[in-house]
Amino acid sequence: MGSGRSRLVGRQANVPTVEQQNAGAFNGDIGVTSSLFPDQPCAPGADACAAAPGGGDPEVDDEKLDRVTFYTRALAVPSRRRVTDDAVVRGEQLFRTAGCAACHTPTLQTGGSDIAGLADQTIHPYTDLLLLHDMGPELADGRPDGDASGREWRTPPLWGIGLVETVNGHTRFLHDGRARDLSEAILWHGGEGQTAKRRFVKMPEVDRDALIAYLESP
Repeated sequence: MGSGRSRLVGRQANVPTVEQQNAGAFNGDIGVTSSLFPDQPCAPGADACAAAPGGGDPEVDDEKLDRVTFYTRALAVPSRRRVTDDAVVRGEQLFRTAGCAACHTPTLQTGGSDIAGLADQTIHPYTDLLLLHDMGPELADGRPDGDASGREWRTPPLWGIGLVETVNGHTRFLHDGRARDLSEAILWHGGEGQTAKRRFVKMPEVDRDALIAYLESP
């Protein structure tokens, strides 16, 4: 299942490193240049943008970019919550039998790393990390990105997803925030996620609630 294309970062797995993702965010989101993105992201003909004063050349030097990259790579995920609740235990079984774990892989093993604390660790990200999946026409955005077509997406990690409302003040999910909660996010699944969605839809309400309780526990 999935294309197996070996890139890692970004919703469509089109960025090879966390450093490049950070530098791209600096540049594209807030207009800050770096050695990786030395030019302001001005549209053609946007003379005022091109003429605006800058904050250095580049505005974020390599040392600062390295520090930000180290921070984002080493940032810990939250501990799981309510792991012994009956609904959560039941929801984990349903998560697996519905087929969700085929893409949202619960457990992985890291390899070597230049950051000692990240090397050879057992982690529980609920993603297959490297694969792009065709999620069907309803989730397609019509915007191919790198190797990904407009309907191919990397499986988003689920660890910490139960704290989205606490941290961000909303419960919007998917690449464009169209899903108002986790149930809607599941119902938007198509393509390679279609079978798991159908199994979720056919569950009794108590089982659907248990599966959502499990999703909110990582």
